[in-house]
Amino acid sequence: MARLVAVIAALREHCPWTAALTHDSLTTYLLEESYELIEAIESGHGGDIANELGDILLQVVLHARLAEESGSFDLADVVRGLSEKMIRRSPHVFHPDGTLQSSFPATIAEIEAVWERVKADERAATGAAVPVAESPFAGIPASLPALAMAQKSVERAARAGIGVPALAGNIAGTIEPGTITTEDELGKLLFDVVRGAHECGLDAERALRQAVRDFQGR
Repeated sequence: MARLVAVIAALREHCPWTAALTHDSLTTYLLEESYELIEAIESGHGGDIANELGDILLQVVLHARLAEESGSFDLADVVRGLSEKMIRRSPHVFHPDGTLQSSFPATIAEIEAVWERVKADERAATGAAVPVAESPFAGIPASLPALAMAQKSVERAARAGIGVPALAGNIAGTIEPGTITTEDELGKLLFDVVRGAHECGLDAERALRQAVRDFQGR
């Protein structure tokens, strides 16, 4: 890591292309590299995964270097903050000082509940505009792809005990529990929806994004 940090620092100083990078200009690369990592994982190619993880790490180190140059923070601050957050959000594993608990009895449900509670406390401490208690959707990025945002919103609603509207009549019988049993079947159904939207001259991404916003608002 020390060598990587030194390499990036040298590039920022001596490479005009790297020197011209900004936080904003790097966002496109971060998205691209993230999708390439997902593709490598789904294809099951271990070597590709290692390579793509390196490209993601490059983004982290570059952003940290930019921040260090402006006097905001450095990579050590990023790593320290992440370590502290993982300890803080995992009391089923760690004591507050970072030492291990003597036993680890927590269930998955308990772990998720504690994680969300600690996140809520953290947001409250920063003076978040909308208290988490009022919005189970706080923290879901508005820039997520519509399908990912929809899935995240449904998961959060279920965890918070919020009722999800019944399925629309024209698909209720198609996707009731038990009628679709594999992701392959689900993928074909979703593709049919997108294809139907295209044939009707509609934008499936935009339509789903608006539906999710309406659901969150209700």
